[in-house]
Amino acid sequence: MPEMRHEEELLRGADLRVTAPRIAVLATLRRLGGHPTADEIGRSARESVGAISPQAVYDILRTLVGAGLAGTIEPPGSPVRYELRTGDNHHHAICRECRGTFDVDCVVGDPPCMHPTGISCFTVETAEVTFWGLCADCAERVAGETSARAPE
Repeated sequence: MPEMRHEEELLRGADLRVTAPRIAVLATLRRLGGHPTADEIGRSARESVGAISPQAVYDILRTLVGAGLAGTIEPPGSPVRYELRTGDNHHHAICRECRGTFDVDCVVGDPPCMHPTGISCFTVETAEVTFWGLCADCAERVAGETSARAPE
C-alpha cells in the first residue's frame, strides 16, 4: 500500500492525526485529480473506507485546506472545488458548457502574476484569475451544432 504510506506521510508532515477517513479523502483527491467537489470526493472515498458522512468529508477537506495540503476554487454558480495543487498561485480556466476546470500556470511575470495599477498603498499577496470559455471538446461540439443548423 505505497499510496496509503504517502498519504500518511503527508498528514504527519502537516502535524495532523492519521485516520482512515483522512487517508481516504486525501488519496481520493489525488486519485480523482482535477477539481472535484466535496460530494464527488465523498462518494469516491466511501468506496475505499466505507461509511463516512458528508459532514466528515467537509470537515476533513477543511482540515486539509487549513494545513495547506489542499486548495479550493469557488467558481460562481458552482460548488466549491478542491485541488492538491497549492502554493504556486496558479489560475484556472472553466468551460461554460461542461464546467470542466483546468489549471493555468501563472499568466505573466512573477507570482502573484498581477500588478494592480492605481493602488499605491496595497501589497498583493495572491491573485485569482479565472478564464471563462469553451474547452476543446465543447467548442468542437458547439461548432458542429452551429454548422448543422446553418441554412444551405
